[in-house]
Amino acid sequence: MSVFEKHAFVCVYGKTCPTQGSEAVWQALRDEVKACGRLDSIRVNKSGCLAQCGNGPMVVVYPEQVWYGRVAPEDAPTIVKAHLLGEQPVERLRYEKAKPAAS
Repeated sequence: MSVFEKHAFVCVYGKTCPTQGSEAVWQALRDEVKACGRLDSIRVNKSGCLAQCGNGPMVVVYPEQVWYGRVAPEDAPTIVKAHLLGEQPVERLRYEKAKPAAS
């Protein structure tokens, strides 16, 4: 087996992502990668909780460590074409954890 160029993890466990449609997001991403003929170089996996409950469905893409929040199945073609194939993260979906206020 070869090493994958990209690896996307979709949270399908935990308190909230499963109730927000994460399985459908996983399936949509996987179907899109398959339709592009790239299952040999881009892997889409289900993951355990990514500890960002309430902001999901959550997706994280490696090796860039780009996090996406509130992803819908309809976002799959954009994520695959722009980011996984085109190297351009989808800024409108990008998730940045809020930083605590300075004291």
